Amino acid sequence: MTADGAPSDHVASETADEAALQRAREVFQALHANITAVMRGQDRAVRLVLAAFAAGGHVLLEDVPGTGKTTLAKALAASLEARFTRVQFTPDLLPADILGVSIYDPARQSFRFHPGPVFTNILLGDEINRASPRTQSALLEAMAERQVSVEGREMPLKRPFFVIATQNPSDFHGTYPLPESQMDRFAVSFRLGYVPPEVEAAVLEAQVHGHPLDTLQPCATLDDALALMNGRSLVRVSPELTRYMVDLATATRTEPGVRLGAGPRASLTLMRCAQALSLADGHDFVIPDAVQEAAPVVLPHRMVLEPQAEYAGETTRGVVSRLLESIPVPA
Repeated sequence: MTADGAPSDHVASETADEAALQRAREVFQALHANITAVMRGQDRAVRLVLAAFAAGGHVLLEDVPGTGKTTLAKALAASLEARFTRVQFTPDLLPADILGVSIYDPARQSFRFHPGPVFTNILLGDEINRASPRTQSALLEAMAERQVSVEGREMPLKRPFFVIATQNPSDFHGTYPLPESQMDRFAVSFRLGYVPPEVEAAVLEAQVHGHPLDTLQPCATLDDALALMNGRSLVRVSPELTRYMVDLATATRTEPGVRLGAGPRASLTLMRCAQALSLADGHDFVIPDAVQEAAPVVLPHRMVLEPQAEYAGETTRGVVSRLLESIPVPA
């Protein structure tokens, strides 16, 4: 308190932070409840997507067709009243099909830029690994810098800008592997998988007369989305947990059978996702459980194994699982 009885700047700041954290937590929980009403049996997937969203990252979903990847992206956009665009990646897709192109306007006798689908809030890049590497890379600057460079001009993208990309398993016909630099731009990567038969039956029953997306109502705004991201950044991280996350990422670089480990960007993303998950669970500080929940979806897709390890049946997910078991968790 100051001499005249007014709250000190420090106390006022703490109160503002608490209010921001509470608002962010409420937005996360509201979005989770709204989306899981459509995504039956996919509570974990929705939670991880929202954690990546709050962390300011992007999501890569690798799975077979028909598991709900498109529905998940549309449900998030509908819940936020956000602008949503979808790009179907095909072998003949060009970078201009994503970024936009200038077309001559005879009335003005000049070229006018027509923005591509990347100028949106939520972008679904469907089957991204069916396009050529040149087209895949068109998303790289947008994902990393929240801007695109077209015809010598830099154009900022609106906030929030969130990419949910899907890819078919690499052994499917007609797929191109994503380069390591692009994989590193995705905050998390995981598979939705099939839901249990009883949940699948409930999904069918819910869609007898229409799709739940058709009646899904917004539960938050774009301002709420930005408040979620800002609130996530207020979640405290202890020095011990900071070192734990760095130890996890560092260990991936020296583990036998690993040719390329997770880099420093992975450590930063792991921290941000752990902040988001801790926030969702009612904490204003990062807890070890959040780190262990985030690591299996943050680290593996950034790693590359030696050919001998792959032939032996090793996976990057398996490596991360072993590291989580072997590296001591801070008390």
